[in-house]
Amino acid sequence: MPCLNEADNIDAVHREIVAELSGYAALEILFIDDGSSDTTLDRFRALAEKDPAVSYLSFTRNFGLEAAFSAGYRYARHPWILHLDADLQFPPAEAHKLIERAREGYDAVFGIRVDRQDRLLRRAASGLHDLIARRLLRIEIPAGGTSFRLLRTDIARRVVDLRLGTPYFMATLPRLTGAWTTVPTAHRARRSGEAKVTVRGLARHAVELFMSYSPRPVVAAGQVSLAAAALALAGALCALLPARLPAAAALLGLALAAGLASLAVVARYLLHIARPPGRLPLFLIREANIPTAAEDTLAPPPAWPGRTPLPLPEPVA
Repeated sequence: MPCLNEADNIDAVHREIVAELSGYAALEILFIDDGSSDTTLDRFRALAEKDPAVSYLSFTRNFGLEAAFSAGYRYARHPWILHLDADLQFPPAEAHKLIERAREGYDAVFGIRVDRQDRLLRRAASGLHDLIARRLLRIEIPAGGTSFRLLRTDIARRVVDLRLGTPYFMATLPRLTGAWTTVPTAHRARRSGEAKVTVRGLARHAVELFMSYSPRPVVAAGQVSLAAAALALAGALCALLPARLPAAAALLGLALAAGLASLAVVARYLLHIARPPGRLPLFLIREANIPTAAEDTLAPPPAWPGRTPLPLPEPVA
């Protein structure tokens, strides 16, 4: 469960998880603190003292949602992972639907929101995202797929360990297995706290997906460049005729706009290529109550040693 400033929700979500899933013999509740500035980490510590099923990781800073759940996938200690969000918009009781479907032999089961309880703008943005990704760019992702999902731990770790420059989980997993499916699940409004995902953030994430998982944008940019060249040539020819100067100006303006648009797409691709994976860590852990790898951990700063008094000067004879 990735958490960013979710102190008001932690106790409630813990109660619901225990009430619904404590019947499973192997249950670990792994919280990930993604650089919270409130008392989220304090809530983790308090729960871990009372409930031995509670584990937690706390990052050195905010690394983002993909990094937070990637850490959870890497350090989960049981064969199956149920990914929940701390806002309780997906009731933990709905996990039984995912579990029953996974028993049919699937590697991953994604929850699909029924009667989604989000603002209209957020729903419209998600719909547009799916339309562009799946229909126009032919990227294989679960239609309406969400972070509420059940995964085999070994394949979830495979995705994380690829260390992709753009670690978009829902687009990477279908490249490793075809044994995934979706299940309709209930959805409810956030009970407390503020939503961390914004339309702007979704747009930025969408551009990363479009540029990293489909060649179609750059192919289209090449075609637009050819069209821009043709428009520029037609504009130049029109400029030779005084009566056609307005048409020439319009054609040259269109050529410039088309050229700049295609240049922006190509530049974005070049930026992605020039940013190799692995240059920076996906996340760094400051504190945890479970063992963590040295390469994922940044220890707390050491205590300053006591000040050593300066030696007194020797008395002058």
